[in-house]
Amino acid sequence: MTVHTTDNAPFRIDEQSFKQIYLAYWEKVYAVCYNTIRDPEPAKGMVQEIFKSLWERKDELEITTSVERYLLRSAKFKVFEYLRNTKSRKEHNEIAFADHCDRTHCTEHEILYNSLKNKVDGLVDTLPCQCRRVYKMSREEGLSNKEIASALLISERAVEYHITRALTTLRANLAEYMH
Repeated sequence: MTVHTTDNAPFRIDEQSFKQIYLAYWEKVYAVCYNTIRDPEPAKGMVQEIFKSLWERKDELEITTSVERYLLRSAKFKVFEYLRNTKSRKEHNEIAFADHCDRTHCTEHEILYNSLKNKVDGLVDTLPCQCRRVYKMSREEGLSNKEIASALLISERAVEYHITRALTTLRANLAEYMH
């Protein structure tokens, strides 16, 4: 990869300079990705893909702007690609679901779904306060055990205990819905 410095003198990227570039810019690249999509895992994946691509193309890539500008522009493109693919996937799933409903007994499925959802909600409401809170943070808000533990000031082990307790209660009381 040829990168032009501020005095427009080119230099090659080797392993050491790549490490320096990574350490200098990964947080900024991550911030661009995360601040747009607000989901840490895909944002981390985008950062990895950007730097992986940079390394793999180091011999033929020519960067004529600053490395920082190049990387931040790459992050924006990666985010746009992610959003486009996510939107496309969501639209595809909605079309497939709508088509499925047209071909099956959608009303019957909807009634069964609502019945099951009401039963689950009722059972969750009977759980002890901390157990219910942990379960909802995990299953409804999608938080990780570590995030829940941090938010509630309890250990990850306690989070696991409460989730296990909630799931055991739900399984025991939903046997009629299990096939």
